[in-house]
Amino acid sequence: MSTPDPDVAQEAIEYCYAHDWTDGLPVVPASAPLVERFLATTARAPQEVIGRSEQFDRAVTVEQAAINAAMAGCLPEYFPVVLAAWEALTRDRAARGGGWQSTSGPAPMIVVNGPVRQRLGINCGGGVFGPGYRPNATIARAIGLIVRNGFGIRPGVLEQATQGLPGRWSICLGENEEESPWQPLAADAGITGGSAVSAMLLRTCEFVDNRHTQDPEQILWDFADTISRTGSLIFRDTSAGVVFSPEHAQLLAKAGLSKADVQRWFTEHCGRTRAELYRAGKNGTGDNGVRHADAEADPGDTTFERFLPSPLHVPIVVAGSRNAAMSMVVRVFGVWSGEAVGVEDPVEERT
Repeated sequence: MSTPDPDVAQEAIEYCYAHDWTDGLPVVPASAPLVERFLATTARAPQEVIGRSEQFDRAVTVEQAAINAAMAGCLPEYFPVVLAAWEALTRDRAARGGGWQSTSGPAPMIVVNGPVRQRLGINCGGGVFGPGYRPNATIARAIGLIVRNGFGIRPGVLEQATQGLPGRWSICLGENEEESPWQPLAADAGITGGSAVSAMLLRTCEFVDNRHTQDPEQILWDFADTISRTGSLIFRDTSAGVVFSPEHAQLLAKAGLSKADVQRWFTEHCGRTRAELYRAGKNGTGDNGVRHADAEADPGDTTFERFLPSPLHVPIVVAGSRNAAMSMVVRVFGVWSGEAVGVEDPVEERT
């Protein structure tokens, strides 16, 4: 086997930079034969439209998604998951609207369930929000490149993030179903067999480190305090998911709490008094639900305001490793669609 010429590869990478096709990192040059290998994993037609941006009159096709997945560094066998993740995001109201252009710079969180996790080597355990696993990193990156190159949403052009989120194009995780005491997220969405992908836009992620107590209610209160911080409150209501570590999830389940019980507890206990909201200048709400400072309100009002209207506003996932009691609160942009998308079996496996 001849040694590849690194100068040729560098020239191709710089060509992609010159055409503004990258997210700032080098991309894999997408040759026609490489893209064909991606398209060979799906029965969908290359010119099938899989997403539209009505405000910019742009559409994304299967072929365009394949090109961007190749550039992101995916292997062809990842492509059915990329397509499922993209479809899951098209069911998200915020992603269909102006979410990609929001000043908060939200990031998609992609959650993979089922046997495809093992088949592709998707990380479900330690460091699940971090780097080091090709499918996790490149599947998420593919979505980012599709948005950039398919819809033309680039920083400083159509993307208007004030500061943005460091994980904007890197949050793809497998659920740790093997150590979870509860049914997976895809089952919450009605898919109980095979592999499936769920997705939602996030404003940010905040860790909760509680290895200080074994009391389930104390642990829940610690999460409630994080979920209820006023700095993240924009509207009358909010939505905040939790990615529990196996240790936290198992402790709660051992105490007899189902996932539904935990969601219900959060909807009842996450919030602030009107006095606390007054101090933060967020005690009033307009007709559009946006919070504002109401100087005429009683600054000592101890009435409690709940922030989470329903269990759908608190999606729960179990991921990570059982090596420390640390979990993650994820600030959902809008509300999770409550839907999951099945992963298409690769064509070569059906023939």
